[in-house]
Amino acid sequence: MNQTYALTAVTVVVLVTVLVGALGLRISRTTSDFYVASRTVGPRLNAAAISGEYLSAASFLGVAGLVLLQGPEMLWYPVGYTAGYLVLLVLVAAPLRRSGAYTLPDFAEDRLQSRAVRRIAVLFVLGVGWLYLLPQLQGAGLTLEILTGAPHWAGGVVVAFVVTAAVAAGGMRSITFVQAFQYWLKLTALLVPAFFLIAAWAGDGAPRASFDAPAVFREHTSVTLAEDVRLSLDAPLTVTVTGRIDGTPYAAAPVTLSAGGHTAEARTRLEFVPGSVVPGARAGTDSDTEPGWSAPLSGERREHRLYATYGLILATFLGTMGLPHVAVRFYTSPDGRAARRTTLVVLGLLGVFYLLPQVYGALGRIYAPELALTGDADAAVLVLPERMLGGLLGELLGALLAGGAFAAFLSTASGLTMAVAGVLHQDVLPWRGVGTFRCAVVVAMAVPLAGSVAATQVPVADAVGLAFAVSASSFCPLLVLGIWWRGLTPPGAVAGLLTGGGAALGAVLATRVGLAPTGWAHALLAWPAVWSVPLGFLTMVLVSLMTRSRIPAGTAASLARLHLPEAVAVDRGAGGVR
Repeated sequence: MNQTYALTAVTVVVLVTVLVGALGLRISRTTSDFYVASRTVGPRLNAAAISGEYLSAASFLGVAGLVLLQGPEMLWYPVGYTAGYLVLLVLVAAPLRRSGAYTLPDFAEDRLQSRAVRRIAVLFVLGVGWLYLLPQLQGAGLTLEILTGAPHWAGGVVVAFVVTAAVAAGGMRSITFVQAFQYWLKLTALLVPAFFLIAAWAGDGAPRASFDAPAVFREHTSVTLAEDVRLSLDAPLTVTVTGRIDGTPYAAAPVTLSAGGHTAEARTRLEFVPGSVVPGARAGTDSDTEPGWSAPLSGERREHRLYATYGLILATFLGTMGLPHVAVRFYTSPDGRAARRTTLVVLGLLGVFYLLPQVYGALGRIYAPELALTGDADAAVLVLPERMLGGLLGELLGALLAGGAFAAFLSTASGLTMAVAGVLHQDVLPWRGVGTFRCAVVVAMAVPLAGSVAATQVPVADAVGLAFAVSASSFCPLLVLGIWWRGLTPPGAVAGLLTGGGAALGAVLATRVGLAPTGWAHALLAWPAVWSVPLGFLTMVLVSLMTRSRIPAGTAASLARLHLPEAVAVDRGAGGVR
């Protein structure tokens, strides 16, 4: 990719983001504008803003990479991310807006009349928010490094500076316009090149293969491995090897690899003839071959992919409602009806967006299959224009995609910073006011920025999945039971938050540091949502039943406010219901 064009595209995205943010600053005239956009954001604008902040680079780049690696088996992946808003629409959106809260800790304290519940909720908001911010900054660093050759830390610093400036300057009103603009930018950045790429594919005279057929090399291809890789073959394959395969050295020698698993060491060069099937690959030297997601739930494999699929879908399906940057946007809606309409529009916008990464993944399997071996599958979106079109058109479309990818980091980081800063401002810092909020913005960004510089090897997908799993195991039970069950008590809420959320956090951290054994124990700890979400619900219910005397006195009024339309609640409030 032409570095000049890519750098120009990223610069333009950054400048436009700053200018749009300045527009929000000009019309942020009150404190309410700054914190919740005066609760006047209409459904269409709010839905675009929510979609903009929700569709991070994991959606923009990662989904295509997964489809490239595993084909149609990964088409389910966006389902959980999108369907999470269906649960939010049915169970949470309108009541959460009617609560009148600004943050999730606000809701927790208002519903349960407990400072203890609020303090625990603050800890989980900070934890989930920072876990989600960390991969945004790391991903920005990696993207800028690939596109321009800049140091790894540069991209994270750029995102941190722009986001901090935009959020601190104009608050919620400002980032609403920024995120709405960035949704349409990301959609355009994927949609326009897709037309040209599909046209190039349709005009290609090569024989067509079904989408679920194995990926093959269309031309003579050489791949040099950057690390040890475990190759898996369904049939024997002849390849020219310079390096070591299964511990045996070769010097540009043709080698026929049998079906099954083989270990290729770092710096080994593999040369494939046209028509060769692309072998499955994963980093490391684990003796197990990589199973498909639908492999049976039996045996002693390290990864039970079918269980992992269910765990990830459940985490995204139920974790969406508890993400702090998603929840805070519903407080900007005028009323509960507008919040529901916003969620409905979000479902449409996400559905349209998620159609496009599948196209890039499918084309990547045809035109850039070597990315599956080099570990750069996420770069498929960025390299396809140059690979398929070439020339000036390919470079310009590649630059457009680079700008869209960087917009993904900026928009998600903006929403997370706003949510985390709001909690820091209300519950951690000892002062109040807009000035203190701006200090909170700096702190909210400084912590994950330091983490992204210090821990450059943390897998981005793992950090995002962890955030969803913790959110689903903690805030999902709190919101669902707090809104729909009058029997929830403060001790029950505290116990459920600590047990469900704490178990999810501990399980995944144990996996990351290598404490989990192989087999089912590893699978259960690596994808905990299947058991940690029920654990959170069950703990809240059981402890609440054992502490029925602790049900807050104002529970009936709180539930009436959550479920009655605003006008009815106000009218009845005069008669004593509220």
